[in-house]
Amino acid sequence: TVNISFVKLINLMADPRLKTIKIKTGVVKRLAKEKVVYEKEAETQQQRIEKYKKEGKDEYDVRKQEEVLQESLMMVPDCQRRLVKAYDELKQILDTELDLKEKDEFKDAQKILEDAKPQLPKPDNE
Repeated sequence: TVNISFVKLINLMADPRLKTIKIKTGVVKRLAKEKVVYEKEAETQQQRIEKYKKEGKDEYDVRKQEEVLQESLMMVPDCQRRLVKAYDELKQILDTELDLKEKDEFKDAQKILEDAKPQLPKPDNE
C-alpha cells in the first residue's frame, strides 16, 4: 500500500488538476451527506414534537423542540445552495478536463456527482 499511495501522491503532484478534482469531489460528497443528515434530523425532531404533544408535555418543552426543528429546517436550503454550487463547479471541471477521464480521481468524481444528483433541487417543470 505504501507504493500505491506514493504513486498516487506523485500523480497528484504531477497534475494539479487531479488534486483540484479530488478536493472538489470531497466537498460535493460532504455537502450531499450533510443535507441528508439535516433532513433526517428535522424529520426526527418533528416526530419528537408530535410525541411531546400527545404526551401532554409542558408547552415550554414543546416550543423549545420547535425551535430546534426550525434551526434544522433553516440549514437544509443553505446546505443545498452550497451543494449546487460545488456540484456545478465539479461538473464544469469534468466537462473541460476530458483528457483525465481515465484517471481514478476523474472516475470517482463522476460517481460522486451521480450519487449527489438526488440531493439537488428538482427543476420547476417536474
